[in-house]
Amino acid sequence: MTGKLVLLHPRKFGDERGWFMETYNKTKFEALGQTYDFVQDNHSMSVQAGTIRGLHFQTPPFAQAKLVRCIRGRIFDVAVDLRKGAPTYGQWLGVELSADNADQFLIPEGFAHGFVTLEPNTEVVYKVSSTYAPANDGGLAWNDPDIAIDWPIPSDMVPTLSDKDKKQPGLAAFDTCFLYDGEPMELLEV
Repeated sequence: MTGKLVLLHPRKFGDERGWFMETYNKTKFEALGQTYDFVQDNHSMSVQAGTIRGLHFQTPPFAQAKLVRCIRGRIFDVAVDLRKGAPTYGQWLGVELSADNADQFLIPEGFAHGFVTLEPNTEVVYKVSSTYAPANDGGLAWNDPDIAIDWPIPSDMVPTLSDKDKKQPGLAAFDTCFLYDGEPMELLEV
């Protein structure tokens, strides 16, 4: 497990036809010290701006690292440190991902993940390092004051949430099974 959150800025190669971009290269990830074996791809589409998905995670042995990108629209993507003993436990880091910037956000195991859509009809795709395991599925309240995420949504907007996400517990009620390995939570940009 690592505390490194990675914001990737893939290069686009364009011409009169459009553009080409490499979205994943195992060798390049390994050179960054990221050795995840991605086993599943997920794709979500949110009709409304202000749709919040998360904060989600899976517990070991099905913990997931995620490589997230927005292929249509824009999102504010968030990772929350859940590693017991980490000086940054319960703290969050957020980045904007969009179809225009083509950035990708790598979130390691031991972090909760969530995002809010900033435009209607936003699509997000992400790779995960473990398949979905319902018995290991977990989540935290998106608006937990102990985490205090500064979601970039207007104060008069009521976010759209799933029934599941409306009922998630707060951090104070969560007994983490993720352990701090000495790696500080930091954002590496490449």
